[in-house]
Amino acid sequence: MPKEKSNSLSILALQKFKKNFWGVLSFYFIVLCAIIAVFAYVLAPDNSQNANQMHLSIHSKPPGFEVKMLTIPSQDVSDQSFLSKIFFGEKNTDTEIPIDRYTLQNNTIEISPYSEGEVIELSKEIKFERFPKGLTSQEITDTYIKTQTFILGTDKYGRDLLSRMLVGIRISFSIGFVAVLISLILGISLGAIAGYYGGKVDTMIMWLINVTWSIPTLLLVIAITLALGKGFWQVFIAVGLTMWVEVARVVRGQVLSVKQMQYVTAAKSLGFTNFRIITKHILPNSLAPVIVISAANFAGAILIESGLSFLGIGAQPPMPSWGAMIKDHYSYIILGKAYLAIIPGLGIMSLVMAFMLIGNALRDALDVKG
Repeated sequence: MPKEKSNSLSILALQKFKKNFWGVLSFYFIVLCAIIAVFAYVLAPDNSQNANQMHLSIHSKPPGFEVKMLTIPSQDVSDQSFLSKIFFGEKNTDTEIPIDRYTLQNNTIEISPYSEGEVIELSKEIKFERFPKGLTSQEITDTYIKTQTFILGTDKYGRDLLSRMLVGIRISFSIGFVAVLISLILGISLGAIAGYYGGKVDTMIMWLINVTWSIPTLLLVIAITLALGKGFWQVFIAVGLTMWVEVARVVRGQVLSVKQMQYVTAAKSLGFTNFRIITKHILPNSLAPVIVISAANFAGAILIESGLSFLGIGAQPPMPSWGAMIKDHYSYIILGKAYLAIIPGLGIMSLVMAFMLIGNALRDALDVKG
């Protein structure tokens, strides 16, 4: 295909995509989620690693809950680079205590831990020596006692739900990206080989595709996960190894059609290698359906990871995963605190829907007949 014609088709597809309202809206939503995933610890109120600051006295509080929080700085100050704090969270060893009230004594702060009237807590005394030297009592209270607002409330361990949701986006995006990357590498490679060479090679690869396809995806993922062990990267690999078959079938069909074109015959007559013909002439004209499938696979990977985390074999605690958050709180639906399970459920639904809508928009934009 001439370069000018290829460029004109790309511009035409882009123009058609821009006219699709839901596709464009989904694209901007996905970009926003990607930015949040990268800078999650910068945006999260709780920037500790895995947003794992627990305050059991304020567990399961509703959205908008406010409490006074006393922070006692840690004596163990560990060196951590700025980039490490941004991408992996702060190694926070400070002690945070929710309090109802406090009074200043000579060299101490007398506090009443938060109890909401359920249990009468004995007051505690915190000595000034636990704070940096040289600060007056007023400076200590102004710096280390703040009113903290939990915008989405707290989970059953008293952790900030908003922070857990923001950091949890990373899991969903990571699983989608790695799984789709693995599926594209395997699917495009095997599909192109099967379609181009045909014969016994095609038969063998199609047998492998059919065997893999016949196994239910969730069961195959569970088997691979159990074989590799529970963990973050094991789930990524397991999901990726189950998604390549659809890509391979589509690429094989496209290659079977494209390799009959005259420009492929001309390339063979010029003595080009099979590798060059496949990569330079056949695949560039066969990948439009693969782009659409990749968007659907991205959404599918997010759902599978959420399901595995719900079953307890996905991302392991204390790593925040939307599926695990639903698992921890689904029983709260009948206790009048359904938001603890609904909020991560809405997160999964909105992200999956965005990828499905952008997949539909890409399908319409790349449809040559349309």
